[in-house]
Amino acid sequence: MGSDIDGRDTSPVPPPLDRADARAWCAVAVARLSCDQPEAALEAARQAIGRDPQDEWGHRLVGAALERLGRDTEAVAAAREAVRLAPGSWAARLRLASALRRIPGRWREAWAEARRAVRFAPDEPDPHVLCGDLALLRGDHDGAARAYGAALRRRRDHPAAWVNLGLALLRWQRPRDHHDPAWEADPRDTGRARRALETWSRQVRVILAVATAGICAAVLLPGLLPGANGHPGTRRLSGVQGLLGMHGLPGVHDLPGPHDLPAMRGDVRVVGALALAAVLVVCLRQAARVGAWTYVPGMLRRDLRLFMSVALGLLTPAAYLAELATLPEPGAASLHEGGGVWAGATGLVLLNPVVALAVRLLAETWRGRPLAALRRFATALHVPSSSRMRPPASSAMPSRVPPPAQRPASSATPPRVPPQAPPPVPSRVPPPAQGSASPPMPSRVPPQAPPPAQPPVRPAGSGVADRGRAAAADRAAARDIAVAYWIVAARAWQAAAVLMLLPFVTTVPLAAVACLAVPVGLLHARTTGAPRPDDRWLATALTAPAVAALCAAAAGAAHALMGPGPAVVALWRCAWGALALGAAAFAVRAVRAWWRGGPGPWRASLVPSESRGARIPGDLTPSAGLSEEVRHAAAYSRNVVLACTGADGPRALAVSAVTSVSPAGEFRLIAGDEAWDAVRRDPRVVLFVGDPRFWAEVRGVAVPDDDVLRVTPRQVLMREYPGRHQARTR
Repeated sequence: MGSDIDGRDTSPVPPPLDRADARAWCAVAVARLSCDQPEAALEAARQAIGRDPQDEWGHRLVGAALERLGRDTEAVAAAREAVRLAPGSWAARLRLASALRRIPGRWREAWAEARRAVRFAPDEPDPHVLCGDLALLRGDHDGAARAYGAALRRRRDHPAAWVNLGLALLRWQRPRDHHDPAWEADPRDTGRARRALETWSRQVRVILAVATAGICAAVLLPGLLPGANGHPGTRRLSGVQGLLGMHGLPGVHDLPGPHDLPAMRGDVRVVGALALAAVLVVCLRQAARVGAWTYVPGMLRRDLRLFMSVALGLLTPAAYLAELATLPEPGAASLHEGGGVWAGATGLVLLNPVVALAVRLLAETWRGRPLAALRRFATALHVPSSSRMRPPASSAMPSRVPPPAQRPASSATPPRVPPQAPPPVPSRVPPPAQGSASPPMPSRVPPQAPPPAQPPVRPAGSGVADRGRAAAADRAAARDIAVAYWIVAARAWQAAAVLMLLPFVTTVPLAAVACLAVPVGLLHARTTGAPRPDDRWLATALTAPAVAALCAAAAGAAHALMGPGPAVVALWRCAWGALALGAAAFAVRAVRAWWRGGPGPWRASLVPSESRGARIPGDLTPSAGLSEEVRHAAAYSRNVVLACTGADGPRALAVSAVTSVSPAGEFRLIAGDEAWDAVRRDPRVVLFVGDPRFWAEVRGVAVPDDDVLRVTPRQVLMREYPGRHQARTR
């Protein structure tokens, strides 16, 4: 079998020496995942499952590899098997939640599993980060910020928590923000409903805008040309015939005469009513395509762009009706007789795309806190990245069992690896276990003579993988920093434009001094610690509002002190020119991004991060195994005590019996009602197992299952009994 595996395996991470050791295969799978080799990692994880199908670690690794390969349904099945084998494993719950969030309509289940992971391991940062990611996907920015804050209180060097916290402060929204992940509806159904609503709004507005343009031509042109004022050569035509241009383009000899102008008003309204009939047909056609009507109100609450489109689709027909109701008499005095209602309704029908664009730009620019987000992004860049995603070096490596007095403490967290070391790879000779995540397991391989000294084996391409992971971890933060700076530039530009208009609106030249607030705000942005991207267009967009504000303030001060003059005019021209330069820089950068298909200077270019910093992800950490001594003591000893949290504080309860200890190290206990009530209150428990030679402290999570409590170990500590010489002395 070994030669078969070697023949198929092309990964630079070699298989372990002991091909029968399932945990060694799991360590190989983690190493291959760290080198971005999901196919090879999947093969190694399946080798581990074939040797020990009861160990949930292998199933978790299979699910992680399948998720990276895009096989989400299979990843969920593998994660469910891991949860079935170890229902109290926070890592298995985390893996299942991570897989479920990629399945449409499974957000609620993913959220429940992530909350269980937090409940099982509140001291771990990754469950809190996943809860924040799920809240961020749904648009709950405050809940996401709380979850990321909880993760950072447990581990400050978590890049994903810093980056995604910045996105929460920026009020980031997904590209398909109209769909709530918690809905049971298929995103494709809500997507079709969204497209139907946008198409309906667009068609309605275009039809009514074209009709309004024709009405304005029919009302205003007769009064602007000489034929409408009783010119002798004017030929009289019927109103509708003249309006529709049945005899060619209307000219001096085709326009209706002065006696026909009052009659044209009714004809124009008749033609305008035909446009409303076309709108009705469009409404009926698109309404049949919506389908998911029950989700439309929620879609409108979540998606500002869709809300604006639908609102304009409803306001435009209302404005069009008001336009027809207040239609003035055709003629030269139409502009004066129309009144404000007719002019406003006509302007809304014709210019609603401009209004929608202006509202959207204002909303996109002034939503969130970009300076606070820049500080979080900068912190993520400063997280050490040379040792990101290190696999456990020795947690799965077999070794001889030391005496109980020398046995190290077990922990579910793998040992830290020095940054300068390459990704740990199981070599042909298994190294001794040091500080492993579980008590060392007895080796199944007989002692062998050590091979001759050789230089350490570094897998091919591992340095490239290290640099690639570090670059990927920093890429999201750097990209989000650039977008946040563009948001700051847009705010500065809009603020400068408004403040520069103040002297003209208030007729107080000295009001232009308020423009000095713009450069002050831009200087404050430099204190965030975020590096400025190497983008000349961004530099221009940030500098132009400051120059415009300084020139405007100087012009206002000069006007107030010396009165108007050529210098004041020159300063104002310089100010408006700088503002135009900033707008041109944004336009050029946007067109360049659109042409190249890259990230542009808009919110849609913001991306979340999934980096876990200088450690492997929590859902890949090894499970805590048990030594044979602990298994034997738990199965045959009567000295088993369960420590838990009762209603009035900590409790120590006797265990009736340990029915079994699974191969993966899970305990099945028979305990009283007090223990069951305590476990429902707080599933974290400690199991004390006594033996004549030593005692063991098993910290884990208890989950009720039928008539037994299933305790999944998280950490195992083994100690000798204290002697008289170890008593405390005062």
